[in-house]
Amino acid sequence: MRSLIIGSSGGIGAALLAASGPNAIGLSRSQHGLDITDEASIAAHLGAQETPFDRIIIATGALELNGARPEKSLRALDPAAMSAQFALNAIGPALVLKHALRLIPRDRPAQIATLSARVGSIGDNALGGWHSYRAAKAALNQFFHTGAMEIARTHPMACVALIHPGTVATKLGADYSGNHPTTPPDQAAQNILDVLNGLTPANTGGFFDWQGKAIPW
Repeated sequence: MRSLIIGSSGGIGAALLAASGPNAIGLSRSQHGLDITDEASIAAHLGAQETPFDRIIIATGALELNGARPEKSLRALDPAAMSAQFALNAIGPALVLKHALRLIPRDRPAQIATLSARVGSIGDNALGGWHSYRAAKAALNQFFHTGAMEIARTHPMACVALIHPGTVATKLGADYSGNHPTTPPDQAAQNILDVLNGLTPANTGGFFDWQGKAIPW
């Protein structure tokens, strides 16, 4: 299986790259100059790829950007911080989906998956707070759910999915794990791959946790 891991220098991304076998390649900002918040950069890096991929995983994202921590109240909302969250956690992956479509085959099963977060679920939100991150992930969910419907018309054997990896012991979530048990990146990566291995085109557009259970929107 040929796999492309976008965000391959991060904790989960690096683990996914290592676990995806010898036919996997990675793209990241620190190692390859891919800026997921810049469509020209996305187009150039994905445009340089020619051979189709059986699986593309977008493993980018951040809770804290430019020193702006997740908000605890509406009083803390800041337009610049909100825009940064949407650029990285929603718009960027959506643009990857746009430019990656040419890289998956039409005549055999293929997958495009992105890492989302349970806190992006409106139906599962009982605590509030983290307004911008929650909203960005909810927007990401909508982009991929809606995109999956369109992609199914041209790539009926494809599965587009959103995966919540759980609380992973990475720099991204180190300050926000609280009392939640954390999962090492290598185990989180294997959990993600196990979920993806169990998905079929019938699951396209779905939002799943690291155990493969559907998460409410």
